[in-house]
Amino acid sequence: MTKTMTRNAPASTTAPERKAGGGPLRRGPGNRSSVLLSKAGVTAMLGLAALYTLLPMLWLVLSSTKSREDLFATNGFAPGNDFALVDNLTYLFEADNGIFLRWLLNTILYAGVGGLLATVFGVAAGYAFDKLVFPGKERLFSLVLLGVMVPGTAMAIPLYLIAAKAGLVNSFWGVFVPGLVFPFGVYLARVFSASYIPDEVLEAARMDGAGEFRIFCRVALPMIAPGFVTIFLFQFTQIWNSFFLPLVMLSDKDLFPVNLGLYVWYSSALSQGHPQDYLLAIVGSLVSVVPLVVLFLMLQRFWKSGMTAGAVK
Repeated sequence: MTKTMTRNAPASTTAPERKAGGGPLRRGPGNRSSVLLSKAGVTAMLGLAALYTLLPMLWLVLSSTKSREDLFATNGFAPGNDFALVDNLTYLFEADNGIFLRWLLNTILYAGVGGLLATVFGVAAGYAFDKLVFPGKERLFSLVLLGVMVPGTAMAIPLYLIAAKAGLVNSFWGVFVPGLVFPFGVYLARVFSASYIPDEVLEAARMDGAGEFRIFCRVALPMIAPGFVTIFLFQFTQIWNSFFLPLVMLSDKDLFPVNLGLYVWYSSALSQGHPQDYLLAIVGSLVSVVPLVVLFLMLQRFWKSGMTAGAVK
């Protein structure tokens, strides 16, 4: 006759805990409150971030629809008595012989053409740092990282002194040429190149007799298209919002970008007591936001699509 030996097995960690009467042990009110508090805290933080972003835009839209009298007589977040947006836009584009349209075109040239060229140069440099082998590559890339860490405002005075030596002060090229250098774009391009461009595809193209320039244009560039759009959006936004460099570099009002021109109007409204310039600064700020929003909406699908492109099956 054999005896069955039983041992006390440890309680399973996955089994539900039970009370002394055999029923399941429910969570206490403290656990529930902590979960709710954590969700409420995250929701509150997101709500504050949304308010911080949307409230100034709401004030800008409402203020742009008011007449000059309603602008100073009503609350900032209250609509005016008359909807004067069309009249304000007409006044904006006719003020000072239509100089705002010239500022807008200048900014499109600075940010659009300059941002596109800076993106091409940055993507090409990042691809070279990732896929090509040449002497001193890592040391040169260390200089690129150093350029990423230096803020743009710190470079305004040295750039002004260099432009003064080259005779580019108070000229279009004095603002356009510095925008072609984007160290952060080079860094991002190297990251995208390492993630999206397989070395096997490049080797296959070299075995087929393609040169390095053709490989970059026909093979690598389509694979890194999401990174190209991302870098372009970063640089376009940075140049569009640039203020200190044009302030230092330019004195001719016909060469001003939008930000500097709006600052001149706003300063005139404060220092010389011209309320019409205050209204021009508000409506001009609203118009200057529109190209950025349109650009992001147009490139959004290109930015999101193909983010997993470049994979080799």
